[in-house]
Amino acid sequence: MDVNRSTMSAKYYIPFFVFILMHMSCKKLINNQVFAAATNYLVVSGNITSGDTTFINLSRMVSVNDSARSKPVLNAGVTIEGSQGGSYPLTPANNGNYVSAPLNLSASQKYRIKITTSDGKQYASDFVPVKNAPAIDSVSYIVNSATGLQINVNTHDAANNTHYYRWEYNETYIIHSAFVSHYMVVNRDTTAVRPADQEIYQCWASDTSNVILTGSSAALSRDVIRSQLITNIPSVSDKVHIRYSILVKQYALTSDAYNYFNLLKKNTEQLGGIFDSQPSELTGNVHCLSNPNEPVVGYITAGAVAQQRIFIDSSQLPAWVPVTSDSICTLDTLLYARPIILKAGPPIVAFEVHDLIYTGIKIPIDKVGESPKGGFSAAFPHCVDCTLRGTNKQPAFWK
Repeated sequence: MDVNRSTMSAKYYIPFFVFILMHMSCKKLINNQVFAAATNYLVVSGNITSGDTTFINLSRMVSVNDSARSKPVLNAGVTIEGSQGGSYPLTPANNGNYVSAPLNLSASQKYRIKITTSDGKQYASDFVPVKNAPAIDSVSYIVNSATGLQINVNTHDAANNTHYYRWEYNETYIIHSAFVSHYMVVNRDTTAVRPADQEIYQCWASDTSNVILTGSSAALSRDVIRSQLITNIPSVSDKVHIRYSILVKQYALTSDAYNYFNLLKKNTEQLGGIFDSQPSELTGNVHCLSNPNEPVVGYITAGAVAQQRIFIDSSQLPAWVPVTSDSICTLDTLLYARPIILKAGPPIVAFEVHDLIYTGIKIPIDKVGESPKGGFSAAFPHCVDCTLRGTNKQPAFWK
């Protein structure tokens, strides 16, 4: 179970909300103290999902000067409540995520999230109707041989009831290291042939959408969305160098939710400079019951999510050459008996294999000769170990 599937990350809210507080507090004078003031407000994100697992994420804003963008809220009590009764507790997971088993939401009820934090404060979202997303017709792509790949989604609602949509996506793609390591260090004092289950040449890397994607058919006679842009992938990206997959998730929104996410998107995109047009005030649907004057950031929706996954092989694309850090990777020969004179501090004699490979500074690739005069070819970890960027365990959905 992937506990990182909460629908709207705090990263969408933090830049905008800090800017709003700065603008409201001091329209003419830019003061770092104003930035520091926008801290510790609760950020709530997620969708109460019908027919699948619900993920709700809780975090706190931090100072704009803080190295962390947000901090997860732990040990909270989170429940889903129905407007006509019924309460469904969520289970804490990692990173401020709270998870529930699949629920069959009733279209005759509205639902909300109720939160009690570890300090006893209570928060709740407004009751929202169940809006089930129609099926995705297709996820398609357009190849531009000069610039790269454009991923689009197509959908429609034959009942003409949706009109307002939001999308997210998860990307997964194969990556290769610059070199294949046939040996590994064991117990920091010897080497052994690397077994297949510890292979670090091929991995699966992943990424998630970090922009707000919305669309509407409200101005059209039919509830149809055609060629809605999901993402662009540059031709130099290693995402499409071997094999690529994208899972597109589609949400149906109310008009209020659509206006909220559109305004959030607009305000976020305006933060490129302090002389841009000023962001508009953003009002979500989550409130502090213990202190109605306390700002809370977020908008909770409810309904079934439509999903579709596609795979794209490099053989289906032009012969693009990715630009990666592999171009600076070099292969060195390190010997057991060849010493290294360390220049920093008092002179110390170290030996290449013992002090560069056994310590993990470099990873062995192949044997060179035999001990004690032989050694290994080796390279730095980022050139050899693909698990620094992904996982060497094939995902269950991969085909």
